[in-house]
Amino acid sequence: MKQKLYSITIGVIVAIAAALSFSVLAVAASTPSAAEWEKTVAAAKKEGNVVVSGPNGVEARDALTDGFQKRYPGIRVDYEGSSTREFATRLATERKAGQFLWDVFIHGAPETMVHMAVFDPLEPALLLPDVKNPKAWRGGAIEFYDLGKTIMVMTPYQQGTICYNTKLVNAKEFKSYKDLLDPKWKGKIVADDPRKSGPGQSTFLFFYLHPELGPDFIRALAKQQLTFYLNSSQEVDAVGQGKFPVLLGGSDMTANSAMKKGVPIAIVDPTELKEGTNVNPSNGDIALFNRAPHPNAAKVYINWLLSKEGQTAFVRAGGYVSARLDVPTDHVPAWRVPQPGAIKTYTKEAIKMKEELLPFITEIFGK
Repeated sequence: MKQKLYSITIGVIVAIAAALSFSVLAVAASTPSAAEWEKTVAAAKKEGNVVVSGPNGVEARDALTDGFQKRYPGIRVDYEGSSTREFATRLATERKAGQFLWDVFIHGAPETMVHMAVFDPLEPALLLPDVKNPKAWRGGAIEFYDLGKTIMVMTPYQQGTICYNTKLVNAKEFKSYKDLLDPKWKGKIVADDPRKSGPGQSTFLFFYLHPELGPDFIRALAKQQLTFYLNSSQEVDAVGQGKFPVLLGGSDMTANSAMKKGVPIAIVDPTELKEGTNVNPSNGDIALFNRAPHPNAAKVYINWLLSKEGQTAFVRAGGYVSARLDVPTDHVPAWRVPQPGAIKTYTKEAIKMKEELLPFITEIFGK
């Protein structure tokens, strides 16, 4: 009897050991070894630098360069800030001339870039286990913008759609977007131009999709004689200087930067608005350029930015919320964290609606 129990026990132990061995082998096969990662880092240091296109602003530049260069000395970040629309135009010209100058893309409004076919699939570049692990990300999955999985959504957060001059406007005046239709705001609203890619277009797409707003609200808003700008800094400056008391659909990052400098502006808490707000990553999309001049440095950089350290630096600089669950949100108001059921203006379904929105906006506001 003892011999039989002994045999059964040995059999169970062998089976467990075999299962554990299989599990370890499976994990090893799906994640890079430390040696492979060090090999990538060493190759990146030989390349010497990584060329990054990202958002405008000193805060964004510092967040996307300083921490990485301290973590990986020997790899310099050549960073250039611009708007997505400006960069897309420049990139098209470069590619037409056969120039392949960029490694990493960190911007928003990527639909134009998808059509240009300038990115490689991103998943093969995700090497570190804590970056690849779906459980590390909100919703239990890494979210990609496109079916080809070339553009990853890093910072889906609730957008601040109404910015105002604190010396001229009381935030309590806004309980609904329909309050913008009050005659006293006629000729006094500046907006990011919704006819071009950017936060203004996302805001108007939100209006268009919202069942309590829709096309009728946009038509009524047009009667308020909005002034459109294409430059986020000019928009925020115009409100901070009192030229316009209200900004609609401006850049959150630019507004946050100005607030830190003491400019008298603030963002209306959208939880105080009847219709809420949309969820959008703003400048929080990341992609790897195809034919990148520094492919290893690009991989190291992307894995750093998608780590807890990199994400914390980036979202604190921009006032964003990371899709990583272990990144703090104590630097932003609670309303920034995505709420269940909120309208997403960056999904393929939402972007498809732009085919209806853009002709409608052109009809209402002109070209």
